[in-house]
Amino acid sequence: MRVIVVGAGVLGTMHAWQAVERGHEVLHIEREAEARGASVRNFGQIWVSGRAGGEELATALRARDLWEGIGARVPGLGFRAIGSLTLVRNAAERAVAEAATRRPDAAARGYRLLTADEARELNPALRGGFTGALWCERDAAVEPRLAQRALKDELLTSGRYTYLGGREVREVTGERSVRDDHGEIHHGDAVILCTGAWLGGLVRELIPDLPVRRVRLQMMQTDPLGEPLTTSVADADSFRYYPAYRSDALDALNAGQAQAPTAAEHRMQLLMVQRADGGLTIGDTHEYETPFAFDTVEEPYEHLTGVVESLLGRPLPRIRRRWAGVYAQCTDTSRVVHRQQARDGVWLVTGPGGRGMTCSPAIAETTANELGW
Repeated sequence: MRVIVVGAGVLGTMHAWQAVERGHEVLHIEREAEARGASVRNFGQIWVSGRAGGEELATALRARDLWEGIGARVPGLGFRAIGSLTLVRNAAERAVAEAATRRPDAAARGYRLLTADEARELNPALRGGFTGALWCERDAAVEPRLAQRALKDELLTSGRYTYLGGREVREVTGERSVRDDHGEIHHGDAVILCTGAWLGGLVRELIPDLPVRRVRLQMMQTDPLGEPLTTSVADADSFRYYPAYRSDALDALNAGQAQAPTAAEHRMQLLMVQRADGGLTIGDTHEYETPFAFDTVEEPYEHLTGVVESLLGRPLPRIRRRWAGVYAQCTDTSRVVHRQQARDGVWLVTGPGGRGMTCSPAIAETTANELGW
């Protein structure tokens, strides 16, 4: 079988990976020379800890296992089973962490409530002020700026994978065929559209009422820290954002402890992970109302810098990069992904939201299973 995959972000690349692994030929088409969207503008976190129970958690756990297996074969991914610490500062935040450890799926996530000293034993770089932490053993990380390229290089060794960069697919020309902006028509047995936050043009023509929205975020990366940050790190604002932490304790936290004004305005949480070069990727914000601004604003970066410095107990290294990214999210945020047949033999897979890097291997596996590859 010949599979055409449109879009070379992590979701498209994982669909190509599944097809090649199952013995099929893949033509992979990307409108940029290389992926430049949300797949390279994220934390690179395989983030199990905050996922909703049920299908979302099952998808994340399956993806976590797939990531580990792929990482063993493709060292360039930079896969690291580092876990995460969500740091708490007071009794109200600690109560949310305690409630999480009582979830029926807490053991599957690897949740454990730690004292501040136990958290520092796991991550000695955390020398600032906090009273404890929620440890999630199943969280991991990869290198987002390198992952797609490393996966592509491995796919090329199969002899069944062809990559066409700088080609925008303009039209589905019939059953299982597409035309690109060079006028070339490509024929296959199946077409998988993984176009990320590109929801106009061809996608709108195929599915005018797509139940997916775009979300914008701001992030930054520092110079090397100069010491290992041995786990991913989050602050208690992430409790307000991720569905796994919904509880009476969270309701009490929201009622009794307001977010900092900047964090509330920009719908912020702290997530932080160390890159292979020692720098820290730090974020993020969430903007849902379009049209999005074309520039970044400084107040979120100032807020994040203050939070990180208070947890590290030291000044942050120089900020090397700041950027904004946009991802596609199902308007029903309880759904892991939107998968829809657009034409005979043509499927659109989009909308994982902030779960794309975490869940993409399992989402692609499900697509392959459902299509009988």
